Amino acid sequence: MEENTFDPELIRAIFRGVWERRGAEREKNQLSETEAEAGPSTTKRSRLTSVNANALKLSCELLRVFVTEAIQRAATIAEAEGSLKIEATHLERILPQLLLDF
Repeated sequence: MEENTFDPELIRAIFRGVWERRGAEREKNQLSETEAEAGPSTTKRSRLTSVNANALKLSCELLRVFVTEAIQRAATIAEAEGSLKIEATHLERILPQLLLDF
């Protein structure tokens, strides 16, 4: 049985949104990107960014593991405090170590 994971199309849309925002910021700041040529008539600025299917699958799995681990660690903290709910403060407490572990 396959475990639940994030929808690859959702992750692709998130990646695409980030790439487009960064591209717009680059254009706004007018960074000189002509040194990194991709081809005879293509600049890095005009190239479309895409993601490999295997990289997308791996990104979905990494996000699933990251979120699962965050929930488990926050639940441990909540349980130690006698709380039945995970609150934002529990996530704030586990976040620094979680980010170091990943």
